[in-house]
Amino acid sequence: MTQPTDIRRERAHRPRLLDLFSCAGGAATGYHRAGFDVDGCDIAHRPNYPFAYHHGDALTYLAHLISTGEIYRYAFVHASPPCQHGCALTVGTNASQGWGGTHVDLVAPTRALLELTGLPFVIEQPNGRAEIRKDITLCGEMYGLGVIRHRNFELGRWTAEQPEHVPHRGRVRGWRHGQYFDGPYVAAYGNGGGKPTIPELQSAMGITWTDVREELTEAIPPAFTEFIGRAALDMLATARTEAAA
Repeated sequence: MTQPTDIRRERAHRPRLLDLFSCAGGAATGYHRAGFDVDGCDIAHRPNYPFAYHHGDALTYLAHLISTGEIYRYAFVHASPPCQHGCALTVGTNASQGWGGTHVDLVAPTRALLELTGLPFVIEQPNGRAEIRKDITLCGEMYGLGVIRHRNFELGRWTAEQPEHVPHRGRVRGWRHGQYFDGPYVAAYGNGGGKPTIPELQSAMGITWTDVREELTEAIPPAFTEFIGRAALDMLATARTEAAA
C-alpha cells in the first residue's frame, strides 16, 4: 500500500508547468493527467479553473516571473494567446461581412517572452493562424472525441513526432447556409444553428468541471495536451539523463 511519504515523494517529482491564457483549464487538465503540476494565468476571472491560478494579464505576469527569476520554478510553459485575430472562423466571417482589424495579435509578443525564459514551451492556435509553426496538429478524432477541433502547436526548444491524422467519420452536426447536416461531431463554437447543448458539449470535449458555454467553446480538449504533456515529460526525462551522464 502507498504510504503518505510515498505520495509526497511522487508529488515532489512532478515537474511544474505554467499555463498562460488558461481559460477554464482544458489544456491544464490534460497536462496534469500527463504528470505535471499546473499553475494558470488568465486576465478573466476563472472560478472553474481546477488548479491554482493568477488573475491578471498573462504577458505582464510572464515578464514579472522572468524579471524576478521565479520562472525557474517551472519546467515547461504552455500558452494559448487569444486567437480571434487570425483564426479561420473569424477570418472567414470578417471577410464576408467586411469586418476585421479589431483584435490584437498576441502571438509574437508571447513568443518573444517565452524565448527569454530559456524553457521548453508550446504555443497553441487553431487553423488559420499563419504566425506559428504547425509542429504538431491534433484532431478530436485521434482521441475518439465528439468534436473535430483541429489545433496546432508550435514547439519551442524541443521537438516531438506528429501522430497520424485519423480520417473523419462524417460531418459536423448543424446548419450550414440554410441546410441542416447530421454527423458524429458537434460544433464546439457559438450558439444556435443546431449547436450542442451544454451536456453534449461537455461530453464531446471531455470537460466536466465547467458548464459555462463560453469556456467550453474556447477550451482545448484535455486529450490533446495529455498527448503533448507526455511527449514533453519524455523530453524532460531525457534531458535530465543526459545532464547527469
